[in-house]
Amino acid sequence: MCFISHFPLPFHSMSTSSEVNPHFARDWVEFPNPDQPEDIFRCDLTWLTSYWNCIYGNGCCGIDEDKPDAGCCSDGAYYSDSDDEARTLKVAERLTPDMWQFYEEARPKKRGGALNVSEVGLDKDRKTRMVEASCIFLNRKGYSAPGFTGDFGCVLHHLAQKENVHFVETKPDVCWQLPIRRSFETREFGEREVHVTVIGEYERLAWGDGGADFNWYCTGNTEAHNGAEPVYISNRFELIAMMGEQAYEILVTHCNNRMEIMKNFKKNSLPLLAVHPATVAGKR
Repeated sequence: MCFISHFPLPFHSMSTSSEVNPHFARDWVEFPNPDQPEDIFRCDLTWLTSYWNCIYGNGCCGIDEDKPDAGCCSDGAYYSDSDDEARTLKVAERLTPDMWQFYEEARPKKRGGALNVSEVGLDKDRKTRMVEASCIFLNRKGYSAPGFTGDFGCVLHHLAQKENVHFVETKPDVCWQLPIRRSFETREFGEREVHVTVIGEYERLAWGDGGADFNWYCTGNTEAHNGAEPVYISNRFELIAMMGEQAYEILVTHCNNRMEIMKNFKKNSLPLLAVHPATVAGKR
């Protein structure tokens, strides 16, 4: 096992007192991609063994102060590519008016046309359409209408529950992946290039300048680090979809070993592991 740590940088305070300093040491592990042995997976063990869990509807403050019930669905979802958009559109065709607040709003402009659920964002990339200042797939809290029996929140998530499938199959890529982040790097060794797939935390900083404007963000907040299981177990389906079955099993071995060390760790011992500070604070 190869551990690499990133060390703290100057901290600019976040919007809430329960959000930890984002610049903290992390432990990483690297191993060959079993499906492509010349390539590498690089995984953030500090994040994957944290006890983050989604608290939407149960304490989530939302990324926009004026839309706390929208969670992270305020701006719509940017598609990863045309296939992602096509898949989302096909899934949306299975939604019914009793479960979807904006069913009529999404009807095609022309008879036989595609559902009107997408638009071009400010950066000229395609995304889910905004309706009434949030994503068209977000049922608003408190909405009621004759025949509507749905609940507030993402209707694509509700569809997964209704069809007894995982929401990996029904949501746009960015929605089911968050707050796990998969990114790609290239390393040069002489004339040889090695492709690295990085699996880590989609922290506030990963959003660039826009992340600083979020009113609240879950991955660094102690309130969201009270899960019953660590991320590598609770987000098993998402990780398999990102990494593949074999790579995930290798990751599980590394995470299990780390969890065993953490369990037997004595408080007065030299701190050899970088534990997510939000999990440390959230478990107190």
